[in-house]
Amino acid sequence: MDGIVLLKEDHKTVEKLFKQFEKAGEDSHVEKRKIADQVIEELTNHTWIEEKIFYPAAREAAPDTKDHVLESVEEHHVVLWMLSELKDLDPTDERFDAKMTVLIENVRHHVEEEEKEWFPDVRKAMGRNRLTELGEQMEKAKQRAPGDPLAVPSADQ
Repeated sequence: MDGIVLLKEDHKTVEKLFKQFEKAGEDSHVEKRKIADQVIEELTNHTWIEEKIFYPAAREAAPDTKDHVLESVEEHHVVLWMLSELKDLDPTDERFDAKMTVLIENVRHHVEEEEKEWFPDVRKAMGRNRLTELGEQMEKAKQRAPGDPLAVPSADQ
């Protein structure tokens, strides 16, 4: 699987979780906690492999994407801190749903920019073989990804 396809698959997985969260009833605290925990795990893994492998390769192959990469890292920073707050927040807390809603909005914006504005440029610059190589590296790196959102590099910037 090529690296961009892998990232888009991650985006689809997270979007399905977002939709489940949005459909969960107001008092479905146990279900919402479970979904939030899955979102935290998925997004932590995803941001880790993007920052460690994909973004540096994208910047090297397509230098014109530098600003997109830098903006994406800043968006990750915000998302990772929200994930860390959600991780310890009781789902009955009045802020839980609001925090999750803001997270969803931020991630959807981020995904749209990546997929529409700069993935096509990166795909053109890298080509199939390089993207396949990256996909393999990212798949392996997911197993080394930290469980704590604040352990992802951009959380600390």
